[in-house]
Amino acid sequence: MNKRFAFVARSIVALVALLSVSLHAGAQNWDINLLKNINPDNPTSKFWRATSTSSYVLGFGVPAGLFVAGQLSKDRDAKLRSYDIAGSVIIGIAITQASKIIINRERPFAKYPNDVHPYNETNDNKSMPSGHTSLAFSTAASLGIIYKKWYITVPAYMWATSVGYSRLYLGAHYPSDVIGGAAVGIGSAYLSHWLNKKLFQRK
Repeated sequence: MNKRFAFVARSIVALVALLSVSLHAGAQNWDINLLKNINPDNPTSKFWRATSTSSYVLGFGVPAGLFVAGQLSKDRDAKLRSYDIAGSVIIGIAITQASKIIINRERPFAKYPNDVHPYNETNDNKSMPSGHTSLAFSTAASLGIIYKKWYITVPAYMWATSVGYSRLYLGAHYPSDVIGGAAVGIGSAYLSHWLNKKLFQRK
């Protein structure tokens, strides 16, 4: 395991652990206060709803599109890139779901029903980390790692950040949930890239 990946992995574990300890210690005034400043009384913006949904559309669509393009053009590199991104998505989803169970944090609208106004009250009442944000950042980070071009990396991260903001606007998550989701997504991208290189010996 290379030093860069080990550093990223340790940083993510430390960040998620720090957030978890801080939440269970009750130090979340900044969290709910910031959320209340972002979440409106009636969060019905079609733009932010579409932005939130785009995490699934692009998170699954980008690797699928690359794979199909690689198959049609017989481009092995395109297929390997699709494995990178698909791997980061799968790893991110697995870590996110496990973390939700372990941390077991209530959604903000469930804990503060008079202060937080959700667009849609989901049946999944586990809040930390944000799955939409994790998916968006795993996709964005994978694109940045693979292509290393600013005109791909910058828009990808801007999109992922907008997905995180949409989860706050829609009242679905605390800011710390979004930070945790971003950390999980980025870490998943690095882990997937490392595993992909080991499995397929791609330099």
